Amino acid sequence: MMSKEYFKANREAWDAKTQVHVKSELYDVESFKKGRTTLREADLAEIGSLLKGRSVLHLQCHFGLDSLSIEREGASVTAVDFSREAIDTAEKLKEELNLKTRFICCNVYDLPQYLDEQFDIVFTTYGTIGWLPDLESWSKLVHRYLKPGGILYLAEFHPFLWTMTDDFQSFGHYPYFFEKKPFVEDEEGTYTDRSAPLKTRTYSWNHHFGEVLGTLLERGLNLKSFNEYPYSPWDCFPDLEEIGYQRWVFKKWKNKIPYFYTILMKKEGEHLENKRD
Repeated sequence: MMSKEYFKANREAWDAKTQVHVKSELYDVESFKKGRTTLREADLAEIGSLLKGRSVLHLQCHFGLDSLSIEREGASVTAVDFSREAIDTAEKLKEELNLKTRFICCNVYDLPQYLDEQFDIVFTTYGTIGWLPDLESWSKLVHRYLKPGGILYLAEFHPFLWTMTDDFQSFGHYPYFFEKKPFVEDEEGTYTDRSAPLKTRTYSWNHHFGEVLGTLLERGLNLKSFNEYPYSPWDCFPDLEEIGYQRWVFKKWKNKIPYFYTILMKKEGEHLENKRD
């Protein structure tokens, strides 16, 4: 099975999931329409002060809530996702809220066929790079779309999590180190509603830190900060309990394991803060 077929299956799954997600309590679209930001506390702490007046490329944006939240922070936003259902939903929200974010529907690897610009910031968060089989090509795209001195902000679920069983009750079920062969998951429901009448098959890849950082460092990006967190910023896994604002942990593992990480990297050139108005 080739990557094209993996992408087709994943796209069909995300088209179906979007229809459930947009109505879900987790995404809470109605409160978003009233002004709630969907950017997580960690995101705002690490990059929030850099958004105003900047151009931002948001990769793998789902149905656009973070993209539109970034625009509300004062940025000019271009957002990309391969799901037609997600992008159509994002466009409807944009029109309803009288916002201006530009949405592009394509596979992230095909983006150069649709976009020939550079940006102050490339932004991608929570459940994105696991859908990509080739981080070397992805890192080249990040570098290509950053202006000199531009910033990459990546927030992603910790690769340690994906070594666990599907119910997250034990370790070592899947390999930590990258394998070209994808993980195949047959799922009923989705992370916003595990009882939803959906049956999907998806293909994903776990990318360890050596691979993630290594491919970006090879492009000449400089590491500015790296953080790991002992909680999930989303209530998106089974058997979680809430321990604070935007903080959930597994009832079994509590805060003894890592849940997500953030990376801030800068392309060579004049530093972004030096360009502020």
